[in-house]
Amino acid sequence: MAKNSISITFLFILLSFVLNGQNLKQTDVKTEWILANILREKSNSIEISGNPQLVSSPYGEAVSFDGVDDAIILNEMPLKSLQGFTVEMIFMPETNAPFEQRVLHIGESKADRMLLEIRAVDSNWYFDGYACSGLNKKALINEKLIHPLGEWYHVAFVVTPKSLTTYVNGKKELTEEFSFLPIETGQTSFGVRLNKVSWFKGTIYKIRISPNQTNPKDFMILK
Repeated sequence: MAKNSISITFLFILLSFVLNGQNLKQTDVKTEWILANILREKSNSIEISGNPQLVSSPYGEAVSFDGVDDAIILNEMPLKSLQGFTVEMIFMPETNAPFEQRVLHIGESKADRMLLEIRAVDSNWYFDGYACSGLNKKALINEKLIHPLGEWYHVAFVVTPKSLTTYVNGKKELTEEFSFLPIETGQTSFGVRLNKVSWFKGTIYKIRISPNQTNPKDFMILK
């Protein structure tokens, strides 16, 4: 009887170890989207609006959006249950573009969500990282932190349970306290807000989502 108890205890410990290992692997998984690959994919979970184009870039093929009606919408929600995350993007905003532009939207259209946005003024743009969690809403934006349009950039939006932080080309721009709870439902859109307003004019090469707070030294490399 004692031997049986020991065996059962051992199996329980082993099973717990395996399950905990599986959970750890799930929380460590990164989501990476190369937009050109998504545009080529034929899937019922992908909606194409307008006519986004495959174009060359310094990094490989990318996708160009016209700022009028081009967008890609995925029936995916990669932020589900994440306590915190880092969203990175390599992109190029174009000149002669609308003022308000939503480049990436993940979550619900009007409820819990996060967005990478830009504002274009004359020949420059400035970054806006936005999060909505329950009744808490915040946009990290400063019209004085401008960058020239027509060039390639790396941007990052770091979300923790207590803060929001934005980066452009590895340099911290803004950070503020914020009470964040996981986003559980929704979809993903590239090139527009999920309700199809505020279209983006420019090119996106790659987006990476890490389920943790990424150190700037570990950001994607911008050549």
